[in-house]
Amino acid sequence: MSVPYPQFKAAACHVAPVFLDSAATAEKAAALIGEAARAGAGLVVFPEGYMPGFPLWVALRAPIHNHDLFKRLASQSVRLDGPEIGAVRAAARRHGVFVSLGFSESTEASVGCLWNSNVLIGRNGAILNHHRKLVPTFYEKLVWANGDARGLRVTPTEIGRVGMLICGENTNPLARYALMAQGEQVHISTYPPAWPTRPPGESAAYDLKRAIEIRAGGHAFEAKAFNIVCSAVLDGAAKEILCGGEASLADIVERTPAGVSMVLDPTGSHVVEPHQGDEGILYADIDVATCVEPKQFHDVVGYYNRFDIFHLSVDRTPREPVSFDAAVPPSGYAADRSDGPDAFGPGAGTAHPGLGEVTAEPPRRGGH
Repeated sequence: MSVPYPQFKAAACHVAPVFLDSAATAEKAAALIGEAARAGAGLVVFPEGYMPGFPLWVALRAPIHNHDLFKRLASQSVRLDGPEIGAVRAAARRHGVFVSLGFSESTEASVGCLWNSNVLIGRNGAILNHHRKLVPTFYEKLVWANGDARGLRVTPTEIGRVGMLICGENTNPLARYALMAQGEQVHISTYPPAWPTRPPGESAAYDLKRAIEIRAGGHAFEAKAFNIVCSAVLDGAAKEILCGGEASLADIVERTPAGVSMVLDPTGSHVVEPHQGDEGILYADIDVATCVEPKQFHDVVGYYNRFDIFHLSVDRTPREPVSFDAAVPPSGYAADRSDGPDAFGPGAGTAHPGLGEVTAEPPRRGGH
């Protein structure tokens, strides 16, 4: 059987969320999915933390001043099986497109533990992959927890083998190599609207646009894969919430280099002109067959490596906060009960409701 080399159109949605409003952001995402699909896109990509928006306040103020904003973010962070993700899945199914969505993820185990996550959704609305950022970068540690490698995988699809990393993960050579070694052909890189580290104008201030150019080109060239980069936008409403009318903060936000969206081919060259600034959808035609020729020169997961010298092992064990073994009632517990139906709650003659229903995998190392 010959190897298939799909062709498709990618859409990088260089857009702003409805800041700190996940339901409204889901509606906006669904509308954008429809717009991109009507333009012929087969893959629609949204930025890092798009739902409900990137918590840029952690770069602007001391932590003692950010409690209220963290509470708002926590209340608007979403579950993978929640209605907000569900609305995006429904849009993907309705329009028959693949969707990559960045979101702040919550958990029923805690009201304050969040992850910087991404989900890849199939044409039929199914969840194909769920990735949590392995390490929050710099001040992001004040908001998000460490992820695990459950989603550090490449997904075979009708448009090629798709992998993704979130923002600074695209600087991690081992994470990138783990995707390369799974035959990645289409890489998705997601970024925030800006990433200030110093007051603008200082020589050591971080230039997100330049950092993206270096990372994206490096991965496309090393993996011999297409790299779809999608950055977010700060709109006026978000700036008002972030700055709260403080002129000094507004100056930082306005003068900090903004993120850029781009699509690179397997040589690291631009497929179309990058987009920085106002909202827009960046479209690019992708032909996976062009991944083949560059592999003749440097195939770092094939002949251009020394597997007798180097070895990489990845532990995909999910890091859960607790693991329960199935409960077994004591011998004679049900038969010998004579203390009435309410002695241990509802259900005379049975184990306490729920205990016998708990099933779990063996205990995991680590935890959140």
